Amino acid sequence: MHRLYENSDIVVFWNSEKCFHAKKCVTGSPKTFDITRKPWIDVTLADNAEIWQTIEKCPSGALGVVYRHGIDVIVDLDNNRSVAYDGKLEVGECDYSVSEKGWTIYHTEVREEYGGKGIAKRLVYKVIETAEKKHVSIGATCSYAIKVME
Repeated sequence: MHRLYENSDIVVFWNSEKCFHAKKCVTGSPKTFDITRKPWIDVTLADNAEIWQTIEKCPSGALGVVYRHGIDVIVDLDNNRSVAYDGKLEVGECDYSVSEKGWTIYHTEVREEYGGKGIAKRLVYKVIETAEKKHVSIGATCSYAIKVME
């Protein structure tokens, strides 16, 4: 399972398939990471620095964090893609095809001047998360998406 958790400044990524429950997150930021709550991650309850420092100690790599940089990422189901916006300017997209077998991500791109900010990863995660929530099988032919999914 892949999930994104956002506040006004940061985006936290969680990949349950990598998590081996070392509990460093729960002890490092108990307000943020609470296994008795659903969802178990809430990035609005603690200081960003505390969350970031806790995630850096995750031994499995199941958790990741990037700054939002004022970029919003949405899923556009009508056009089979997720889209990143800087205000009204479209700065990236992740496209997927739909078939009876599920969704296949085939293209991810971010404008060059926006590179290195984690936007592509957010785009891919949004598609994966949406597919998982809709109980749709998800795969990829896009090399970047394949890397994120591994």
